[in-house]
Amino acid sequence: MAPRLEAVTPHNFETAVGIRVRPGQEHAVAPVVRSLAEAYVHPAGVAWPRLIVDEGRAVGFLMAFLDIDWHGDGSLRRSGLWRLNIAAGEQGRGYGRFAVDAVAAEIRRRGGTELYVSWHPGPDGPGAFYHRLGFRENGELSGDQTVGVLPLRPRDRPAPTPPGQPRRSGPPAGTAR
Repeated sequence: MAPRLEAVTPHNFETAVGIRVRPGQEHAVAPVVRSLAEAYVHPAGVAWPRLIVDEGRAVGFLMAFLDIDWHGDGSLRRSGLWRLNIAAGEQGRGYGRFAVDAVAAEIRRRGGTELYVSWHPGPDGPGAFYHRLGFRENGELSGDQTVGVLPLRPRDRPAPTPPGQPRRSGPPAGTAR
């Protein structure tokens, strides 16, 4: 069975707020209960909190921000990943990548072309994870956090060929046609 997202409801609220990251990561991401409180105080539709469930068990939590007024003055609107909490015992199993892909799909569905994220810099922060997924630092800070952006391509267009590599057509080399 593949992981899926569920809205946070009264039925799964206790499960959601029970998700804990590794002890050494607690300084880098707010607990789920804080995320849900922030979702509550923002205008409807800005926060998109979701429980990540696999085979009937909660493995993580994500919260996206959708079309938020980035500077608070109406000059720039952005969407992205606000929080990502993968349960301590579930890390390294692809749930973080699943979460980023799910947020990207939702932003794409709403017409967005970029996914933003911010993270605590340093060797114990998630910067390497986001870089592996294709995020690039854009030179901004959000408080003391590094801001990264991932351009989103529509799903029906192939990924661009990296510079200096030939464009392939057909199946990968070494496979039957």
